Amino acid sequence: MLSVFKKIVVRVRRSGLVSRIYKFAFLLAGKLPVKKNLIMFESFSGKQYSDNPRAIYEYMVDNDFQSEYELLWSIDKRSLDKFKGQDLQLVKRFSLKWLLSMARARYWIVNSRLPLWIPKPKHTSYLQTWHGTPLKKLGADINEVHMPGTTTEKYRLNFLHEAKKWDYLVSPNAYSTNIFRRAFGFNNIILEVGYPRNDFLIKHNNTQDIQSIKERLKLPKDKKIILYAPTWRDNDFYERGKYKFQLNMDLEKMKKEIGDEYIILLRMHYLVAENLELEHFKGFVYDFSNYQDIRELYLISDMLITDYSSVFFDYGILKRPILFFVYDLDEYRDTLRGFYFDLESEAPGVLVKDTESIIKEILNIQRNNFKVDSSFENFYNKFCYLESGNSSRQVVDQIITESE
Repeated sequence: MLSVFKKIVVRVRRSGLVSRIYKFAFLLAGKLPVKKNLIMFESFSGKQYSDNPRAIYEYMVDNDFQSEYELLWSIDKRSLDKFKGQDLQLVKRFSLKWLLSMARARYWIVNSRLPLWIPKPKHTSYLQTWHGTPLKKLGADINEVHMPGTTTEKYRLNFLHEAKKWDYLVSPNAYSTNIFRRAFGFNNIILEVGYPRNDFLIKHNNTQDIQSIKERLKLPKDKKIILYAPTWRDNDFYERGKYKFQLNMDLEKMKKEIGDEYIILLRMHYLVAENLELEHFKGFVYDFSNYQDIRELYLISDMLITDYSSVFFDYGILKRPILFFVYDLDEYRDTLRGFYFDLESEAPGVLVKDTESIIKEILNIQRNNFKVDSSFENFYNKFCYLESGNSSRQVVDQIITESE
């Protein structure tokens, strides 16, 4: 009987009836008196307290905006545990309180797309911070979509439709601004000021803060730290919003070869649904996939291993070594997504395709005392030049202070 009920619920959801009811209720709520002091924050569909919205929120708290504004976080009820211990005002996504708050708020500060059915009230200013410098093609620039539950044409149209609601869009550099204009079809105000989330890296890149984080996370202080942060694959999924991931790294071999001197922090993309079996590698591999904000993991890591994730643009601010483990480069570049630039010639680090090469390059980096070569400056000057530690302030000044 329970399974029959679940099937009925799923069928109703997929019919679009629920979203139509919500949209109607949202429109009605939007006619209520505006709450001019209410600011709504949301990160990765309410799954995290992280990224650019967190940085902007923390700046506002540190500068006493709470005395004048109500700062409210929209959260996915399934992620409630991740918000415990944080001194935040929370509202569960799609609850009645959430609907009344979103519809009456003066500002939305969000880092990923909202559900398409949500209408933006005229009195609301929508700041889309986005969540990365693009390597992979975005929005209307994607040639072929392999994600579940959509088609290429539908995906593009939905992306463009959502982007029309944005009043402001944060850009980390001129390169991104050019892409965002085209890929999002965005014609409103772009704040090209660097990413607020990277203010933390500028302000806390010192021995005291790094050691403090290591102590809190109970990590050994006598070993070098490698952060492995891969992205997700569009065509490898269980269902919509839940993606598979194969760890094509031979951890047994790596533990044997470098385990005496290194540990690995694993940070999966928030869309990846895998729970990897790592018990055998206890003390060598630490799974921080559910850790709230990657910024602290950047700071404590001596090097980064990634693939096509935008994490390397942010990590580049620290001017530390980066390796690219791109075992499926040809498929990902030529079939799944496509890139905006030639990773093989412009990547700020060596590209490798197997575990033996990873180990070899780690040892090369060690012999070079973890220094980056002179070519890294070209990368930094193109992608990281705006990161001064003041991006949050500049965003708040432009969308709130100057508009009041």
